[in-house]
Amino acid sequence: MPRTYTVASLKGAHVLLTGATGFIGQAVLERLLADHPDTRVTLLMRGRGGCGARDRLVRLLRKDVFRRWHERPGGAEALAEAGRRVQVVEGDLADVPELPDDIDTVIHCASAVTFDPPIDEAFRSNVTGAAGLCERLARQPAPPHLVYVSTAFVSAPGHGQVREEPLGHRVDWRQETASAERTRAEVERDSRRPEVLRGLLREARRAHGPCGNQVVAAQTEAARSAWVERRLVEYGRARATSLGWTDVYTFTKALAERATEELWAGRPLTVLRPAIVESALRHPYPGWIDGHKMLDPLIIDYGTGTMWDLPGAEDAVLDVIPVDLVVNAVLAAAAAPAAPGAPHYFHVGSGTSNPLTYGALHDHLDAYFRRHPLPDPAGFGHLRHARWKFHDAGRVRVAIGLAERATAAAASALEWLPTGERTLAREERLHQRRGELARQRHYFKVYQPYTGAQARYDDRELLALHRALPPQRAAEHGFDPRQLDWRDYLQEVHCPGVTRRLRDAMARRAEVGRGGGQRPVRALPSGEDVAAVFDLDGTVVAADMVESYLWARLASGPLPARAVELLDLLRSAPRYLHADRGDRAAFVRAFLRRYRGADEAELHTLVREALADALLRRVLPDAVRRVREHRAAGHRTVLVTGSLEVLVEPLRPLFDEVVGCRLESRGGVLSGRLAAPPVVGEARAAWLREYARERGLSLHRSYGYADSYSDRPFLSLVGRPCAVNPELRLYRYAARHHWPVVRWGAHPGTRWEALADAVVAGARHEAPRSEA
Repeated sequence: MPRTYTVASLKGAHVLLTGATGFIGQAVLERLLADHPDTRVTLLMRGRGGCGARDRLVRLLRKDVFRRWHERPGGAEALAEAGRRVQVVEGDLADVPELPDDIDTVIHCASAVTFDPPIDEAFRSNVTGAAGLCERLARQPAPPHLVYVSTAFVSAPGHGQVREEPLGHRVDWRQETASAERTRAEVERDSRRPEVLRGLLREARRAHGPCGNQVVAAQTEAARSAWVERRLVEYGRARATSLGWTDVYTFTKALAERATEELWAGRPLTVLRPAIVESALRHPYPGWIDGHKMLDPLIIDYGTGTMWDLPGAEDAVLDVIPVDLVVNAVLAAAAAPAAPGAPHYFHVGSGTSNPLTYGALHDHLDAYFRRHPLPDPAGFGHLRHARWKFHDAGRVRVAIGLAERATAAAASALEWLPTGERTLAREERLHQRRGELARQRHYFKVYQPYTGAQARYDDRELLALHRALPPQRAAEHGFDPRQLDWRDYLQEVHCPGVTRRLRDAMARRAEVGRGGGQRPVRALPSGEDVAAVFDLDGTVVAADMVESYLWARLASGPLPARAVELLDLLRSAPRYLHADRGDRAAFVRAFLRRYRGADEAELHTLVREALADALLRRVLPDAVRRVREHRAAGHRTVLVTGSLEVLVEPLRPLFDEVVGCRLESRGGVLSGRLAAPPVVGEARAAWLREYARERGLSLHRSYGYADSYSDRPFLSLVGRPCAVNPELRLYRYAARHHWPVVRWGAHPGTRWEALADAVVAGARHEAPRSEA
């Protein structure tokens, strides 16, 4: 039989609240401020990102959850009221500072709520935090009533009924915590083993070699850190599942319960175990939610048609509860004092009294998206939502694996195709597909243990607490899950709340796609301390170093020599391609050796009299317009290239500065050796950093334009990078970092016309010499 409870009042109480910035914590604070005007509140809150705890509170009180509180009569004085009623103690659960000595009630909501955090972080937030709070509260003159918000899933998944009582496990929370704290040091040590570092370095060189050694080293270290995080997640998952829990989150919450029971023994304690907490049914307003919770990504991907299946059984129960019912239960439990040594336990869910099955969820989602389909962001009507089949877990796992391998193979093949509109369009589709599969894999790991669970969380104690509410408070502050109408809640409250912002964003994108919402082009901000740095090949001219060399060779020398040169160039192409993919500077040095033996004066004359027209024909009009816009704004325009400076002399009037490669000259004959290292890759970034320092330029306000992944270092250095006609690797990097990507085009016949011009101009250039 359930106990008999007496729900008193929190009037005049002093409440300590942790986790006020979290989903449940925000709603608890809102209810305390809006409906308990005689209650004082102390928040344990840490500063973040240079923002102190008090400033974080001010920002918190401006969030949408407090809208009803602000709009009530007299709400204009809301912040002043909060200043009188709310005290902030800046600190962390890892080291709880001194607290006011007149606290009556503690509501502990703070925890790490992700399912698979690194094991040490999960223990530090959930277990060590709860233990530290108890140890600090033990110093209070009178022990407050501790209300600990746990989770229903602390019981190991399985079948049968789970009672509202202490957990039956015998896991030593101190031993597990000490082991978790040691794990990071062990994994960090393992990550520095030679075999691990060699593998990470090999992958970094393969992917980022053209950018230079510093980028490769930085990527290797980033990959090592990511390796550590993955291993710590694996440690947590493996330890949790080996002891019967679904993940490290439920494992650490269960141990936190045990630590709290032990350290708060003989004092008033209440443990609430909410199930899956979703948007509000009524308060602060229907559909209020902060971020995306456990169920919401499934709903969004169902509506967009990207969640094509859900492993598990249709008759499995999804235990969902609106957040305002959870808050009502928390505050009622806080007002129902527990006798010292006799803790209260409450399951706050719906799975027993008002079960919702996965099959019923699917039917409600299907009905909702049939009536309210999501707009197609491309502007073509509406998206088609998914239809779940509820295949078994093994079949879904195999399907995801096959799709991942096929996508990876397609992505690898794409790297060998010429970069163009079609290639980038394919890459965009592959990127979207990889994202969908990554989410499918994540859903499988996270949700599959829950979709297969058959446990029922008894709620007799919860219903007894609800019945103890005064009649005049039951309707407004009750938490009986039997009041939920799943059709009304899901189709009229929750799904509209979850998809509201997504609909607005997709509608705006669709409007832009139809041409009706394009933003006007804004003028560049003026400033003499701003540089606009342009790469040459593929950015300013539709040509590359090899093509420039061909112009020079086709425009000079006897015809047999040109043919021999072309054959040798074709034979050397694989070697050059390999060098370019691995080290841009090595490629430049190797290729410029082909100028060995060339007459320097003749090359200058050839460029001036024969090749200038061919080069200018290859200049991209969009690039010229952009350079002129920068000059009009007072910016310093700079052209930096790995090509020979002499070959780009015709472009010098367009720029304030032209930086290229120079070859050593011995008696007027080029040696094929560079006079200075090529300004490519990391060297370009180093040169730009020094150039800006010498001329007082602001790199943060400066612009960079380039097409090659080897230009990533200098693009990352400026505040306004832009990928122009990018190769695939730069396109992928720009997409991940939200850089602008633009296409500056040229007439499709320009390349061959330019080569023809070079041949004709070269013939004209040679004619006087032969007659002479």
